[in-house]
Amino acid sequence: MPSLGIFRHKVRGPATHPPVPERIAPRPPAPGGLRIAFLVYRGNPRCGGQGVYTRHLTRELVALGHSVEVFAGQPWPEVDEGVGFTPVPGLDLYRDPDPFRIPRPREFRGAFPRSVAVLEFAVMCTAGFPEPWSFSLRARRLLAARRDEFDLVHDNQCLGHGIQGMLDDGWPVLETLHHPITVDRQLALSHTTNPWQQATQRRWFGFLRMQCTVARALPRIVTVSESSRRDIATQMGVAPERMTVVPVGVDHTVFRPRPELTPVPGRIMVTSSSDVPMKGLVPLLEAVAKLRTEREVELVVIGNPRADGRVAKAIERLDLAPVVRCVTGISDDELACNYARAQVAVVPSLYEGFSLPAIEAMACGVALVATTGGALPEVVGDDGRTGLLVPPDDPGALAAAIGRLLDDDDLRTRLGAAGRQRVLGRFTWQVTAAGTADEYRALLEDGAAVPC
Repeated sequence: MPSLGIFRHKVRGPATHPPVPERIAPRPPAPGGLRIAFLVYRGNPRCGGQGVYTRHLTRELVALGHSVEVFAGQPWPEVDEGVGFTPVPGLDLYRDPDPFRIPRPREFRGAFPRSVAVLEFAVMCTAGFPEPWSFSLRARRLLAARRDEFDLVHDNQCLGHGIQGMLDDGWPVLETLHHPITVDRQLALSHTTNPWQQATQRRWFGFLRMQCTVARALPRIVTVSESSRRDIATQMGVAPERMTVVPVGVDHTVFRPRPELTPVPGRIMVTSSSDVPMKGLVPLLEAVAKLRTEREVELVVIGNPRADGRVAKAIERLDLAPVVRCVTGISDDELACNYARAQVAVVPSLYEGFSLPAIEAMACGVALVATTGGALPEVVGDDGRTGLLVPPDDPGALAAAIGRLLDDDDLRTRLGAAGRQRVLGRFTWQVTAAGTADEYRALLEDGAAVPC
């Protein structure tokens, strides 16, 4: 999800925009396999967990003999061989490099449907975030014409009104809810500094009322950790008995130790999908500034902080530009190689419903420092055995744990090896796909709706 910061109207974007890709037909199911329409309103495979989850889960579901077609909005997802794809284009109002852009008139004329496009733009102009709502309505229209082609719908945390409409249309719907965005709202509001920021953040997160309503109406929800399950029940009012925990996985054949690569002394690595307070990059930068007074260090950030955002300002304030390097647009293999060249990986988040960066680092055999925010202890495991855990938003504790690992070769080796073993036993995409398929069967057996 894009980060708001302080809302600004942008000038009209470039005259050209990426073409809508062609539909890809899915591989037919094996005998006994299911036909699944998989929805993701933002399909970006390299920014945020939703696109990563979509790509790897759908690939493994096809490997189990199911037929999967991904219905996605911009930015478009990557899908593997055998997985189908149908584009669900919106106005793409938050695209790089011109987020909060003003579309050209012909974009409205070609939009589907035009009335939704006009309202989508109007909501953005009033500092709201319309994509979950607008995508869900478009997806509902597309699926209405293909009712006999699928057994069920799997929605990946869109939770728009159109998803609830699919229930009314008779679709069996399974929902993946990674974590309640109510947590993002609380943390964003806690970091505002004036009434204008308070007002714009509240408006930006206005879609949460819709998501809570839709979540309470869904018959079956998959979430990724016990921490998320508790928070969804408490903050969104979803009955706990309607939720099942199916942890996220990692491609352990790509994210693996690379003994041929030598870690760079003093190199620290962090992966962050967005420049928001919840990701804890500013406390990490403050920890790096402290460490820099004691030793030679460098920080590699896998991500693209906003030029005028909190992270960029913290780098300037702390004079860290010489030792901070941001990397974007890399493949999974390149990401794994970056982990291999780091001595320490850090997940400094104030809250996580799960944490793909944590299990990616652990799968690579890199010693990990993580906070105790949200589900991180559940993912990382015991402090001192599979990683080091520190309180969230505590630069001093982060600096001490990172320094401890930089100074102790044996501890880094031991934690890295134990972390990988933990991932192999619990957090692979094959395990995720098998657990998800069990939930499909349970959904259909529950009789929430009868497939065609």
